[in-house]
Amino acid sequence: MKLNRILLKLSGEALEGKQGFGIDSVRLADYAEEIKSVIAETVQVAIVMGGGNIFRGLQGTNEGMDRVRGDYIGMLATVINSMALQSALEKIGLKTKLLSGIPIDPICERMSRQRAIDYLNEGAVVIIAGGTGNPYFTTDTASALRAVEIQADAIVKGTRVDGVYSADPEKDPKAVKYDRLSFREAYEKNLRIMDMTAFTLCEENNLPIIVLNMNEKGNLKRLINGEKIGTIVS
Repeated sequence: MKLNRILLKLSGEALEGKQGFGIDSVRLADYAEEIKSVIAETVQVAIVMGGGNIFRGLQGTNEGMDRVRGDYIGMLATVINSMALQSALEKIGLKTKLLSGIPIDPICERMSRQRAIDYLNEGAVVIIAGGTGNPYFTTDTASALRAVEIQADAIVKGTRVDGVYSADPEKDPKAVKYDRLSFREAYEKNLRIMDMTAFTLCEENNLPIIVLNMNEKGNLKRLINGEKIGTIVS
């Protein structure tokens, strides 16, 4: 699969690194270098980050908070993570643009499809924060929506495991890794790759999802160069 433009989905928890909370500067720098390595291959990269290392809307709801307010706090958490990643990318010489589903002047511009595509064509790494800008939608759904909007060739979901397994490989030593799955097979096997709204959006728009271990150095570049990395759902 030739990838010229990707939407990279990174979880907020991934930024915790070994410290187990907040934003680990070492992990942030590692991710920035991984992204730089594929920019050097003339691949256009857009990024959507989660905010779970700071706050989850559903967590707030479980503690008695209004769901809508909790989701907005979660969206703001993605802005914080996105700003941190933007800083790390610019520190190593990459041009970036930060867009958001929630306008926050002067931190970021309002997300629009054409604006994002124009910046990608200009060679910038486009970070899209603020989820969809609406409550009740996860960053998985935001990733799928943004990927469809910018006409990405695939969503690359960076995780801490090397693909999709039949069970949690960190808990079940007998878990089987899948190299390739159809959307229908993933449904039938009840594999929780992304939430159902995001998954359906990808299927309806023929948008492949590639799941790989983002913490293994060089994986992203190997994927771009055509190696069989992780799991492809299409």
